[in-house]
Order: sequence, then C-alpha cells, then structure tokens
Amino acid sequence: MRHVSVDTVQPGNVLARTIYTNDGRPLLNAGVQLTVGMLSTLRRLGVSMLFIQDARFADVVVEEVVSETTRREALSNFATAVQHIQGGSEFNTKTISQATGSIIDEIMKNKKVLVSLSDIRTKDNRLFLHSINVTILSVVIGTNMGLNRAQLSDLAMGAMFHDIGKIELPEKVQKEEVSDLPKGISSDEAHTWRGYKRLRKKNEISIIAAHCCLQHHEHIDGSGFPRGLAGDEIHPFAKIVAVANAFDNLIAGNEDTKPMLPHEATELMMSLAGKQFDHEVVVQFLRSVAVYPTGVSIKLDNGQVGMVVGQHKGLPSRPIVRVFKKEEGEWESHDVKELDLAKETTLFIQKVLTE
Repeated sequence: MRHVSVDTVQPGNVLARTIYTNDGRPLLNAGVQLTVGMLSTLRRLGVSMLFIQDARFADVVVEEVVSETTRREALSNFATAVQHIQGGSEFNTKTISQATGSIIDEIMKNKKVLVSLSDIRTKDNRLFLHSINVTILSVVIGTNMGLNRAQLSDLAMGAMFHDIGKIELPEKVQKEEVSDLPKGISSDEAHTWRGYKRLRKKNEISIIAAHCCLQHHEHIDGSGFPRGLAGDEIHPFAKIVAVANAFDNLIAGNEDTKPMLPHEATELMMSLAGKQFDHEVVVQFLRSVAVYPTGVSIKLDNGQVGMVVGQHKGLPSRPIVRVFKKEEGEWESHDVKELDLAKETTLFIQKVLTE
C-alpha cells in the first residue's frame, strides 16, 4: 500500500486502511473501491491523506507498535468516557486503565518497532485519535527512558487525558467549573486547569497524571503556560507528554495550519530542544519515530523515485527504499531495486512526494 494525498486518489482506487469514527467504529472499511462520492465526502470530513492498495507494494507491511485492535478499543473506551463527561456524569476509569494497560503491554513487546502516527483523521475523530497517539508516543518515550510499569501507567493515564479540559460540558457544570478556576487566566490556559481539576476529582487517577494535564504546555525556558514553570519545576512526565503532544499536533495540522510531514516536524522539534522541550526527552523521541514512515513516496538526491518499505530502529532517518526510475513521477515496474539507506551512506532523501 501507499500513503498518498486524497487529492491524488482516483475513483476506483482501493482503500488499504480502515477509517474510523471518533468512537472506534469503521467509517469506511479497508478493501472498498473508492467512488467520486466517497472521495468528496472524505474531503468534506477533513481527510487529507489515505492509504491505497498498490500491487507493486503488496508485500509491504506497515509495522505498528500498537495493533489496530488495541487502538480501536482504546478509542472506543475513551469516547465513552468523553460522552459521560459531556453529559455531566462520572466516567469509568477502569476501562481507560485497561486500555492504557494493553497499549503498554504491546509497546514493551514491540520495542524494536518505530512509531508511525499515520491515522486517517477527520474533523470528528481528530481529538480522539490525538489522545490515543499522544498516549502511544508518550509510553514509547517513557519506555526508552527506563520507566517502570507503574510509572508508565501514570504517564499513559496523564497522556490519554491531557486535553480533557477541551471537552464541552453542560452549561450548569461549566458555570461551576469557571468559578473554580484561577483568576486572570487566558482561554488557552483554561483547558489545562479545567482538565487538571476534573482529574483531581477522580480518586483513581494519580496526582502525577493530573499534572501531565496541567503542565503539558509548560516550556523548559519558562515561556509556557499556565504557570510559566521552567526546568525542574515541570514534572518529568509532563515533559514527555509535551513532546508527544506537540509532534502529533504538527503532523495533524488544524484549521489554521497545514499538516507537517514527519521529517519536517522532527526537524522543528530538534530546533526547540533545550528551549521549549527537555533535551533528553527529544533525544528519546527521535529514537522512537519513523522520520519517513513506511508507505510514503520519496525522491532521492540522485533523482530516483521510490517508496519507503522498511525501517531501522537505530537509524529512523535512514529507511529502506524501493526505487523504480530516475525521472520523478515515473512508477514503471522495470529496474526495480531496494536501497538500504543505512548502507548507502552517500544517498539521501531529497523530498517526500504526496502525489
């Protein structure tokens, strides 16, 4: 399969990866032949990239650090919790704990697999997928940093609920909540405080997890919010969630900014190490993420065009590439060969192709 811009997909192309709603139900199943109407609907829903089937890459498998089944179950459980919060009622932390436990189990089992956050996002599932992605990436970073199982559990819970303060509440509950917030905070700062106070009401959720919610927009240099904390004043787990949150936001984009490609986002994250983000956390983050995810089309600096078909855990920016012809845009099947950029040290990826 190939990961391509929805604008380049043609009617008749076959979807290679299922698109899910915000509660984990299939919106469009893998294997369906896309129609003009389907593509129009996907664009309206805010979908920018799709995985499509391609016989030339039928053997290419995108390794996942967390299985689709576990992700879908986590998505469903988180959506249920959000529905309870929106209704002004209590949510069940046990199901969320079980979901984060499964995520931790799979990540610890798949330590050699790089994280590739390539979900198909819509306007409706954006916040939900973001919460799952931040949880996965936070746990991967935490695992690399040597956190034990109990610490990973707190980290995962804090990551899952880091943006829970953005959930709208019934008007009566909103008024009560606003009266309980610190005075003089901006609307941007408010969601961190709201989320923190909601989590503190749940005895099953640790104070550490609540502080991930409160502090994930604090910066190492003191320029963040809501309290302008700096350096060691910020909890180590919040520093991890901050990196995971920022990266996923960059590659997802929003109404005002276009999504960044993973290699662009990682370069920006590197430039902010020691300023906005903790340097060691960024180092462990860079060890964990596929800079050029499997399935993306690329052009090498020698003019050859191909697709990323494999990864190296220790060298995330030097993947294995299947190349075809030297002229950009040509995908004929003759002269096919694979180049391992970990060994081909004089070759570099010039750019990522979205067509």
